[in-house]
Amino acid sequence: MRQALPIDRSDILIIGGGIAGLATALDLLDGGHRVLLVDRDDEQAFGGLARESFGGMFFVDTPEQRRQGIRDSVDLAWRDWCSFAEFAPDEVWPRAWAQAYVQRTTADVHSWVRRLGVSFLPVINWVERGEFQPGNSVPRFHVAWGTGKGITDAVISALRGHTNAGRLALRFNAKVERLTMQGGRVVGAEGYDEQDGTPFAVRAEQVVVAAGGINGNLDRVRQHWHADWGRPPETILNGSHRFADGTLHDAAAAAGGVLTHLDRMWNYAAGVHHPRPRKPHHGLSLVPPRSALWLNWRGKRIGPQPLVSGFDTRRLVTAICGEERQYSWQLMNRRIALRELAVSGAEFNPSIREKSRLGFVRDVLAGNRWLVDEMIKTCPDVVTAPSLPELVAKMNALQDDQAVELAAVEDAVSRYDATIARGESLMNDEQLRRIAALRQYRGDRLRLCKFQPIADKDALPLIAIREFIISRKSLGGIQTDLQSRVLDATGQPIPGLYAVGEAAGFGGGGMHGLRALEGTFLGGCILSGRLAAASIDGRTDVLKG
Repeated sequence: MRQALPIDRSDILIIGGGIAGLATALDLLDGGHRVLLVDRDDEQAFGGLARESFGGMFFVDTPEQRRQGIRDSVDLAWRDWCSFAEFAPDEVWPRAWAQAYVQRTTADVHSWVRRLGVSFLPVINWVERGEFQPGNSVPRFHVAWGTGKGITDAVISALRGHTNAGRLALRFNAKVERLTMQGGRVVGAEGYDEQDGTPFAVRAEQVVVAAGGINGNLDRVRQHWHADWGRPPETILNGSHRFADGTLHDAAAAAGGVLTHLDRMWNYAAGVHHPRPRKPHHGLSLVPPRSALWLNWRGKRIGPQPLVSGFDTRRLVTAICGEERQYSWQLMNRRIALRELAVSGAEFNPSIREKSRLGFVRDVLAGNRWLVDEMIKTCPDVVTAPSLPELVAKMNALQDDQAVELAAVEDAVSRYDATIARGESLMNDEQLRRIAALRQYRGDRLRLCKFQPIADKDALPLIAIREFIISRKSLGGIQTDLQSRVLDATGQPIPGLYAVGEAAGFGGGGMHGLRALEGTFLGGCILSGRLAAASIDGRTDVLKG
């Protein structure tokens, strides 16, 4: 006979301490509720993957945009979103969530984080412009001063300093394994402490799942690999949270919830092994230099449409997964790397993370010297050499084979450099045309070389970076309505159960459709959490927007 567990009780149980759980908790404290938030990680990691993020957020028609002379509107953003999402006619809830996000993100997310003290860099980034499918018509990627760490610190500070902070209880290192049902209603959860193995049970009037997606579990990533990408690569790096393993997806499904679009993921094409890994297959997602040549596993330039980042991330992944060996190389020189090489996330952007204006200006004007040197010294996927023959030899040594063909690399470099030498008016190369277009926007011009040849004796050494597909975010998940209530197979809410953030595919089980316009992940977590809190609190004015 199973021994009865001691039971903790609370008005609301939130499972997961990422930005979605934090936003939910903060609004619930405003309503005076007793909240128990349980998180699987250590307290020092409170804030989840958002804490490690770069802190980019998608907003529409903001003061920051207007100060830059960018004219944006909800109608334009909605058109761009639908273009990238390619929603099917039956994707009712994803479409509804997408429309709600576009309409509400500035009022309910931008204004909310600004009230908490979060500010943004003055120049807005322009990402996911679209390639074969139109994307962002204007810049919308607002980078938080302080990165994602600054955002999570602001929310955590607001929680700890709240007038109702005494009504918030936190439990860390707590793994929830199952939801508790009674009379067709979710009434709590059970799990155990991962430090000492002690089991626990919680009873609550409402349970909010905020435990992230499935992309930290590479077995599940492979299981749900999208058909457009063929077979899963032999090597996939993990850029997601180590506890984003789908355990709570299974628990929600066992309670009757619908899981949808799990094959839709936001993975990146330029992953490298972390020099100091903290989890199995730990990867870093590079911001791929636009002036580098993107080569396949044999050293041939990928084409006929060359790969250039900033237009359609999903297309980059699709192209590389279509190769016989599903990894790639980027070839550049030190001058390109100094100006263009970057790593996504808070860890390798210390000037922004620590809010160092001097450091930020230095990195922009003089190049990320410390980052380039660090990656050359410590990253196992980076090789350098003074000549192409020596570089190719090192590339092959890294793979322990002779796959990279020197003739292919020399041909790609000589053709590209010769095109540059003919002059700007005769540059009949799509990558160079893109660079010319990108440089028209000052946010890109600051970090983009002006038609830099590869084999330039004044820009040595040559640098090659081996890049793998890196798993990042789940675009699908637990299906929810516009109150973040989990839906069953008949489309009805399951009493007592909510899902927010990445667990819910950022809303509705997949509000992005096939592609994301970027910066919509943190915002989707915050909005879905706030709407869950409004529903629990009965604030119909908030739910109506």
